[in-house]
Formats: sequence, structure tokens, C-alpha cells
Amino acid sequence: MFDVAIVGAGISGLICAQQLRQAGYRVVLMEKSRGLGGRVTTRRLQDTCADRGLSYLTPNGELTTRFVELLKSQDIVTVWTDTRHEFKADFGLKTVKGEPLYIAPNGMSAIARFLAKDLEVQLSRRVVGLNLFNDCWHLQFESSNTEVIAKAVVMAIPAPQALVLIESFAAPRVLDSLRKVEFSACISAIARYPTNTPLPSWRSLTVLDDDTLAWIGNDSSKRLGNTLPIFVFHSSAKFAQTYIDTEDLQPVGQLLLAKAAKLFPELANFDWLQCDRWRYAFPTVSLADHCLDARTPQPLFFCGDWCGGINLESAMRSGLAAAEQINQVLQPTLS
Repeated sequence: MFDVAIVGAGISGLICAQQLRQAGYRVVLMEKSRGLGGRVTTRRLQDTCADRGLSYLTPNGELTTRFVELLKSQDIVTVWTDTRHEFKADFGLKTVKGEPLYIAPNGMSAIARFLAKDLEVQLSRRVVGLNLFNDCWHLQFESSNTEVIAKAVVMAIPAPQALVLIESFAAPRVLDSLRKVEFSACISAIARYPTNTPLPSWRSLTVLDDDTLAWIGNDSSKRLGNTLPIFVFHSSAKFAQTYIDTEDLQPVGQLLLAKAAKLFPELANFDWLQCDRWRYAFPTVSLADHCLDARTPQPLFFCGDWCGGINLESAMRSGLAAAEQINQVLQPTLS
């Protein structure tokens, strides 16, 4: 029995959980994956690692600016570069100076682990049922006879995933709001190259107006003392839409790298390749409000980067807003 159950351990869910825990509520955080952070995640690779989702932080508001300063003070993030590169077929390679990009030398998942400190987290727990009984929410899980019972629930997951769980009982207004939210997908590939192979010197490259590639990053440049050349490739939304349901992503990743090799021939000869799919990578149509209230007899709220924006700033603000709404509802009943 918990005061609040939060579904989804991405940035919004972690922020919401920490706020409520610090306010004195008993909170449980449930995540369907084996790791924390949502797209803020890192893949371990032999003696090193690579960021397979979010590759860097760019402070774009008050909350993210303060958050980066906090992470810097804890030696979790540092400046990666303030020089970006862009590539477009009609003008080639272009250097762009701008605001610094921040990375975690130990992998971006270190950010999620920092946010999860002192939280009760249940990993590999996919919620498949949500029912209201005796003034409490009962959450059921895939391949498990156990359940979690809570007075309030926060769905900190993409709107299409939340919709599946609540469409049998939620009000039409709430269902319509969730259905309006749209996302673009992304397929990412991690490739290791032979040691001492001449490779591009840039760190972050945005590929403009391309049907296949969107971004290439020199991930090994983030790691202190790393000598293994590792690059990360992100597909365009159009490419991902075509291949997102492909069962075997390995040939899809090879298509990504084939396009990269056309632009930069030195990227052609890699040792190995690993791929990931992100079905809900980037919100393209979001809600105006920072969180969504289901207006059910017991508190049920939705939050995420798709509430009030489309980026990390909106994800953080949404998690805080959901925690504030939960506190306003539960505080009188708990006092």
C-alpha cells in the first residue's frame, strides 16, 4: 500500500517521485524496462559505454539551467563541446558555435541514477491493468500475480501508452486529450570502429534535410581515457517510421551506417553494430497544460515531455506540476 504509484521512470516520473518523497509521501516508481531514465540511458559495452538515447543536455529554460548546475556540482556532468557541426547536401559541412553541450562521462544514465536516490523503484514491471476498488487504485503487472495498491497514480509515460491503460474508464475529454498527442520515432545505432582508424574530428553533427540520418555523435570523445572509437547514429523520423516495427534491427542499422558512409567514407568500416528503437522519441504535438488531470474519484494524473512542451524543460516542469497537483489532493486526507 502506497500513497502514490508512479508509472514510468523517465525524467518526469523521477522528478515527480522525488518531490513527493521529500514531501513525506510513500511513493513507488514502476518501470517496464531494466533501467531508469527512459531515453536518458546508457548501454554498457565491454570496458566502456555509449549513450543510446539522449546524447547531451542543453539548458533551454530556468529548470534545466538549475538542474545542469546541480549536476555539475555533483561531478555528474561536464561540458562536452560548444562547437556543433551541421551537414547539408547543398553546402556540405558547417561549423556552428553556440551554447555548451553537457554530457555525463560515466554515461547519461548517471543522471537518472542521481534522481532516483532514496526512491523505491521496481524495474522490469510492466503495468497492464489499472482498476479502482475501495477508494484505491490497483495496478496489475505483466507475468505477475502481485499488484500495487495506491491512493493516487501518476502516469509518467507517453500518451499512447497511457491511453491503453485507461481507455475503458476515463472520461471522453481525457481520452480525446491523450489522442491528440503525437510523437516521432527514432532508430539509433551504436558502432565501434577499429582502433587507430582515421575518423571525423567533429563531436556532434546534425544532418539537415535528410530522409535517413538526423544526427551523428562521437560518443567515445565523452569518455575519459577511452581509446575505443565509438560513434552513435540517430535516424530521421521518416526513416524510423518506415522501419520501427522491423523485428531484426541489425539490417536497418546497416542502412543507417551506409548512408553515413556516403557522407563520410571514413565511417564505412566498423567492427560491430548495436541498434535500438524509440517509438516515442520526440513529441511533435503536445498538450498545452503541464499535466493532465483524469478527474477520477481517486487522483490520476499524466505527465511527461508531451505536457506543456516538447523537451527536457517541459518534462521537468510537468513532473513538478503533477507532484503539486497530487499534494493538493492528498494533503487534506492525510493531515
